[in-house]
Amino acid sequence: MAEQPFKPEMTAAGLSHSERVSCLDERGQAQEIYLVGERALTIYVDRQEIVTLMTIGSHPELLTLGYLKNQGFFDHLTELRAIQVDWETEAVAVVSAQSESDFSEQMKQRTVTTGCGQGTVFGRLMEKLQKIKVPDLEVKQSTLYAMLAAVYAYNEVYKQSGAVHGCALCEGSRIELFVEDVGRHNAVDVIAGYMWLNNISGDNKIFYTTGRLTSEMVIKVTQMGIPVLLSRSGATQMGLAMAQQAGVTLISRAKGQRLLVLNGGDKVIFDAIPERRRKNDRSGVLR
Repeated sequence: MAEQPFKPEMTAAGLSHSERVSCLDERGQAQEIYLVGERALTIYVDRQEIVTLMTIGSHPELLTLGYLKNQGFFDHLTELRAIQVDWETEAVAVVSAQSESDFSEQMKQRTVTTGCGQGTVFGRLMEKLQKIKVPDLEVKQSTLYAMLAAVYAYNEVYKQSGAVHGCALCEGSRIELFVEDVGRHNAVDVIAGYMWLNNISGDNKIFYTTGRLTSEMVIKVTQMGIPVLLSRSGATQMGLAMAQQAGVTLISRAKGQRLLVLNGGDKVIFDAIPERRRKNDRSGVLR
């Protein structure tokens, strides 16, 4: 029998993603709606405070794992002993396997970026990224369209409450994991934690996000070893530069049958080119 991969001891402290509240509509009539949860979660490693994240709270253990991995604190699961979430204190206690940590030094080297609610990229992490090249992966345009259609069925929290970003780990048009959170970087970190915990390779995966394609978003996907990143939103110049450096196929404004391939156009097989719209036709119907 194959040896099971090591996993740290973890709680299962996921919370409900939304709650029902009362309000008045534009006619002054009483209504009940759902609001998405937003909770503070402070990560402590060996009793040292690292960061406070604002999160929906549905996957706190995976969020912690992914955050620590993506920020370069740990490279191997064997470096961790336990991840214990306690919502009464709004904290997660991470116990590492090392006697001394260099977290204080890492925090001194941080560079603040444009992440929603959090986002620090460490100097030594940037050095690692210069050596990473993601694998080549050809992807069909028709596969991307099928994946975008499939994603629509998963954004349950957004449909009910709004106020969240969504991210998906995909293999072809199949959605392996879809995560929603109040910050797009939280959703990325949850997926990173899931991949790390389950020893999942990113070689043949596509990463979808509803958020902007910023430098930090590209950096995280590069660390996860995923060769294709697309969003229904736009990209920044630094995000494109990072994608070009790492060889990530970068696709923005992906919605319906529209998309913009900003990098890696030679890896996209255009097998489902939509017909041109008639001039001055604003109906939205392809002709």
